[in-house]
Amino acid sequence: MEFSLLGAVAVAVVAVRIVLRLEAGRGNAADCTGDLWDGLLTAGIVGLAVGRVAAMLLDGTNPVTHLGDLVIVRGGVDTAAASLSAVAVLGWRLRSDLWWMLDAAAPAAVAGLAGWHAGCLVRESACLGTPSSLPWAIGQAGSSVTRHPVEIYAALLLGLAAAALALWKRYRRPRPGVLAGAAIAVAGLARLVTEPMRPSLGSTPAWLYGAAAIVGLGVTALRAASTPASR
Repeated sequence: MEFSLLGAVAVAVVAVRIVLRLEAGRGNAADCTGDLWDGLLTAGIVGLAVGRVAAMLLDGTNPVTHLGDLVIVRGGVDTAAASLSAVAVLGWRLRSDLWWMLDAAAPAAVAGLAGWHAGCLVRESACLGTPSSLPWAIGQAGSSVTRHPVEIYAALLLGLAAAALALWKRYRRPRPGVLAGAAIAVAGLARLVTEPMRPSLGSTPAWLYGAAAIVGLGVTALRAASTPASR
């Protein structure tokens, strides 16, 4: 039995909470940090559940007859299904003031993704990717082969992106929707550039991450050219 996925979830939740708390403390959050927290938490839970069910179905496991496998993780989470469902739920929850709220949630959401990838540290061997001889490559216990810590790469990329988004929002105040589009783009790009170093290359089509990057950049460009809305 393997429950360590819950540890990765906990790291992601803590990362989201810390970023929201820091932004609220600087007066850099939207009207209600509580609404953002509730929306992100709900979106994360739904995304995790949908991604887990999708992974089970892709592995040929019936989630109805194997309810315990929803938390006793043997095959991980399908990130494409999880991300799409989480974005849809978050958009629905924040629909009353969509662009402003999505922008306010963007740094925390990307930080949560960084925490999710960093959560590999509490999952045995989950950080490891393809073989590598680089100085920082790490090996699995009992093996002489060292590998890329690919999940740590993704966590670092996303952590830097979250910090950049927070600074951009605080000091540049871009038009509504720009930050949300940029967050989608960097999430797709971070996964796209690390995908070749994953041992499961091909399990999720890489074009999905490329499509996310393109859509995010498109949203960013369109919102940047739009007329600012009244808050």
